[in-house]
Amino acid sequence: MNQEEYITTHSDIEPEYLAKLNRITHLRMINPRMLSGHFQGRVLAMFCHMIQPKTVLEIGTFTGYSAISMAEGMPEDGVLHTIDYDDEQGHKIKLHIGDALTEIAKMNDIFDLVFIDADKEEYQAYYEAVLPKVRKGGYLLVDNTLWDGKVLKPVDPKDKETIAIMKFNEFIAKDTRIEKVLLPIRDGLTLIRKIG
Repeated sequence: MNQEEYITTHSDIEPEYLAKLNRITHLRMINPRMLSGHFQGRVLAMFCHMIQPKTVLEIGTFTGYSAISMAEGMPEDGVLHTIDYDDEQGHKIKLHIGDALTEIAKMNDIFDLVFIDADKEEYQAYYEAVLPKVRKGGYLLVDNTLWDGKVLKPVDPKDKETIAIMKFNEFIAKDTRIEKVLLPIRDGLTLIRKIG
């Protein structure tokens, strides 16, 4: 048994509807690794149970696993907005199709929680676009901030995604408007709390 198997065995089981979505994603999608998956889904659900956000924004939907996981932990009257560029992909979820930066600009909501898991080269732009729309004391979760360990190694100058994530991590580390902790969950998950 490896570490990931041990962790999932000693965490809540994956709900059947998410296990089914997990299987379908692995059968039908070209890059199923983009799926949040069992462990991260349980982490997202637990964060939402803890924070009890009434309004959530997710940037990057993929097949909806993370959105469903977060909605599970939200209050019954909560609303989760999720944005994705690809329209090929419960009552709490509102899907927005289009460019994330354009869609964010149209929104007048103030969010309790934002989950960023989309185009890595746009992470800092997404962050700057949503931070003013996060309430003071609200949270942001940013996925893939360890980027398969590539942030720890010499980077190929052509690897724009890794460079963008490294720049984002450096920017976040120095941003005094927030408190932050980079968690070694799956591919790296940065937990941010807005203080200013």
